[in-house]
This record gives sequence, C-alpha cells and structure tokens, in this order.
Amino acid sequence: MLKLSEKYADRPASEFPMLFQRILQNVIRDFFRRQKVRSAWVTPLGALFGADQDDDNDPLDTLEVDSDAKLASRPAEQLEQKQVVDIIEKAISTLPLRQRQAFMLRYWEEMDVAETAKAMGCSEGSVKTHCSRATHALAILLKNQGIEL
Repeated sequence: MLKLSEKYADRPASEFPMLFQRILQNVIRDFFRRQKVRSAWVTPLGALFGADQDDDNDPLDTLEVDSDAKLASRPAEQLEQKQVVDIIEKAISTLPLRQRQAFMLRYWEEMDVAETAKAMGCSEGSVKTHCSRATHALAILLKNQGIEL
C-alpha cells in the first residue's frame, strides 16, 4: 500500500486495483527469490570448511545449487536457519568493503564475474581474488562461531 501511495498517487483511482495487484505480486516474487538465494548459499557454505586453501580455486563457483531449495518445514528448523543467516550476515559485515561488495554481487545478486567487475569498476581477476578471499575469511569466521553447515 505504501509503494502504491508513494509512487502512484497522481494516477486515477480506477488504476489502483491493477497497480496494487502488480506491486503485491512483485513483492511476493522478490521475497521468494531472496529466500531461494539465501537457502542456496547458506546450506553449501559447509563445503567451504573442508575446501582447499588454493587461492586459484573459488569453492562457491563449483557448488551445485538445488533448484527446489525450500524453507525448513518445522518451526525449530526455521528458527535455527534464521539464526545461522543472522550470524552469516554479521560475518559478512566484518569483511573489508571490496570483499563484501564482490561477495554480495556474485553470490547474493547472482551476477557473473564480468558483470561484477563492471559494477565494481575493476578487473575480473580482482573480482575473483576478492571473492576467494571473502569466502575463505567467511569460512574461518563461521567455523570460529561454531557453525558447521
């Protein structure tokens, strides 16, 4: 309702039902997309703990994502998953700015290396380096927090 009133207040009232329906559909779709992305990278981060420390290999580039990733079915699992996501988000916020930017663009926004490099204004090699360092740093931070995914 707020988006409708902020952005379309100058429109005729006859258009409001259609605009509201479209806004609502988009908000719901965005919510489920974000949940799918979160589920896709929260679960596989456990693979990082056993990953090689080879800087040329970015473990998140090789992970397969389950296209049917669903939210946890039980409230206890949902709570646990939310707590893990909160810890991961705090760990991400401790990363240096460029690593955080590269990580979020690559794995949260699902941009490829070229798109990320263009958005950050740097080379593709820099993006790969920042992402690799970020994933290794996150793996260490999360392991120290006792997160075994």
